[in-house]
Amino acid sequence: MSTKETLSFEDFKKEVLNDYKIATVSRECSLLGRKEVLTGKAKFGIFGDGKEVPQLAMAKAFKNGDFRSGYYRDQTFMMAIGAMNIEQFFAGLYGHTDLNFDPMSGGRQMGGHFATHSLDENGNWKNLTEQKNSSADISPTAGQMPRLLGLAQASKIYRNVKGLENHTQFSISGNEVAWGTIGNASTSEGLFFETINAAGVLQVPMVMSVWDDEYGISVHARYQTTKENISEILKGFQRDEENNGYEILRVKGWDYPALVDTYQKAAEIARTEHVPVLVHVNELTQPQGHSTSGSHERYKNKERLAWEAEFDCLAQMKLWMIANNIATEEELNDIDAASKKEVLEGKRSAWAAFTAPFKAEQQELVNVLNTIAASSANKVFIEKHANDLAAIKEPIRKDIITTARKVLRMIIGESGQAQLATWITDYTAKTQPKFSSHLFSQSDKTVYSVQEVKATYDETAEEVDARLVLRDNFDAIFAKHPETLIFGEDSGNIGDVNQGLEGMQEKYGEFRVADAGIREATILGQGIGMAMRGLRPIAEIQYLDYLLYAIQIMSDDLATLQYRTSGRQKAPLIIRTRGHRLEGVWHSGSPMGMIINAIRGIHVLVPRNMTKAAGFYNTLLETDEPALIVECLNGYRLKEKMPTNLGEFKTPIGVVETIKEGTDITIVSYGSTLRLVEQAAKELESVGISAEIIDIQSLLPFDINHDIVKSVAKTNRLLVIDEDVPGGASAYILQEIIENQNAYRHLDSEPQTLAAKAHRPAYGTDGDYFSKPSIEDIFEKVYAIMNEANPAKFPSLY
Repeated sequence: MSTKETLSFEDFKKEVLNDYKIATVSRECSLLGRKEVLTGKAKFGIFGDGKEVPQLAMAKAFKNGDFRSGYYRDQTFMMAIGAMNIEQFFAGLYGHTDLNFDPMSGGRQMGGHFATHSLDENGNWKNLTEQKNSSADISPTAGQMPRLLGLAQASKIYRNVKGLENHTQFSISGNEVAWGTIGNASTSEGLFFETINAAGVLQVPMVMSVWDDEYGISVHARYQTTKENISEILKGFQRDEENNGYEILRVKGWDYPALVDTYQKAAEIARTEHVPVLVHVNELTQPQGHSTSGSHERYKNKERLAWEAEFDCLAQMKLWMIANNIATEEELNDIDAASKKEVLEGKRSAWAAFTAPFKAEQQELVNVLNTIAASSANKVFIEKHANDLAAIKEPIRKDIITTARKVLRMIIGESGQAQLATWITDYTAKTQPKFSSHLFSQSDKTVYSVQEVKATYDETAEEVDARLVLRDNFDAIFAKHPETLIFGEDSGNIGDVNQGLEGMQEKYGEFRVADAGIREATILGQGIGMAMRGLRPIAEIQYLDYLLYAIQIMSDDLATLQYRTSGRQKAPLIIRTRGHRLEGVWHSGSPMGMIINAIRGIHVLVPRNMTKAAGFYNTLLETDEPALIVECLNGYRLKEKMPTNLGEFKTPIGVVETIKEGTDITIVSYGSTLRLVEQAAKELESVGISAEIIDIQSLLPFDINHDIVKSVAKTNRLLVIDEDVPGGASAYILQEIIENQNAYRHLDSEPQTLAAKAHRPAYGTDGDYFSKPSIEDIFEKVYAIMNEANPAKFPSLY
């Protein structure tokens, strides 16, 4: 083995035996983990058995500063890099909500979803170059691929962009490699091919491993992959003397020395040359089948099962060690036995730590219930609940809180009610955050920490095309923040389709202002990965409707990142797009209800003009949270004054703005529709109706100061206007105002919404007029509300 030439044979032997010990421990964790699920102690299990040896080889080439973006088979790798031990493995399986026991997710993800901590307990960056890093896994197949692209591209940026030399907590001259893993069946997903193509174009330091065991759950490779061979069909990506591309390597998953050699070679190519490498690891097995949901004996024939028994990677590694005088069979059997014992002890320790707090909380409530029972008319029934709870040998928190809430119903009006109600309230306040914290940042860099700074103007402020406000503000941002960069379809050479980035690529270079292929999911992935490594990317999606290509990645990966790591990873990505009121089915730009309900965890900002949009960019760069900014598609050529404090003025997030005061009705809207509302309000004034207009500005978060209800308290009427489909964003807005702000208390008329038609907008000006709210629609809707309130003053129009 070439990597071991500098070691003595004894040192080499010691290292190999240590590898074997890690592999056997991992295998025992898989075997015992399955039993824990089948006996009911854990809910579900999906394990890495059969993939241990290639992961050992990968771990040897993995260095501090490197990042993994993998999937749920990689437990041996995590153990090999020192990022997970036996107790933590089982804590994850049980769903232990304490990060000290399950550092992967604090019980928020099922076992097999791995992560390291990029942030300290206060949400501040750790030095990522001093540790081995794993980006937090997600379950959706191939969902790890887009993020992988960005993790690799970050090294490219750090190596090539001036001004980042001092960002040494994130990169050392761009020498870090991003390591991806995926099962062979998941290479059928579009996200895999999109990422593979993009990485080849960008030439980023990425090593992509495909664990190939010939099956995807129960479905054989012949139904998954052309030629049943992913590296064979990707041969066109192989680089040559004249063309960039991939280095493609194949290796058998049970051949320990060949695996070590292959991964050393792959790492060297990726790290030094910044070339992506595909490692196709074939002839792997999956001894327990896909997961605890079933058995692989149902779909594998006897011949396949016999082959898997013979070519199990641990069995083959054992034979190789014996044949090369590294260890005797007896010595290896001793390691096997020691691993079994160690895993069993670790499992018991993890279970004890998991159940200890429940038992303490169980006893605490039993004591409270017995105290309350003594003076209750329902003493017998309360004592039965207390005894039933006490009899549960292995309680969970659901058992505890449901018992308390059931007893509370029995003691309404009794002296013990206040005591139990307080206990329930305190218990819930203590427990709920274990499952619900960190949907958004809880650091001192949240969007709420940034104070508004108004745009300033001199006396000779020029009225310019609004796109120029954006352009010049981006110029100020790029000059001020060397870690910022922007990329997307047509963002580079032509300065985006609306010229909001005109001249920026020429000024700041192709690494910072870049064009991207037509591949929205991996544009998002580039942004996520780079943001996870300390950069401040702005990922541009050309039109809001195209966001649907990336909504899965936004929803499953970006939106959940802080949540699923309990605040130990973040990706403060800004997503730039444009929408609203363009004429046509695929460019209408208003599927807002779908978006806001799919991406909780990402802020959704809907500025009415480009100055407000520019202020949002400036605000977000002071925070550590991701956000989507939807610029008004038909606003780039409208005139706005040029501010004097470009790059400095900040639009507050979660704060509405009253843009016209009125006394008869509150009209709430956002984006381009506000211009129609303003015109309708002028026409309403002519018939004696005074409308107050409020610009939402931010859908997520929504009106944090509850200013809308203050307006409704004055006008006593409410109309929400939105160009999404009926029941889309308008339903969300109405729920926020009526239910969360309790505006129903102030209403003299039924609160109403005015939305677009249920279909997509038809093409052309007439298509827009008859598909979305028009000035006349707004006028007549408001007039009808006032007619119902005062028919004498406002006789019916129809």
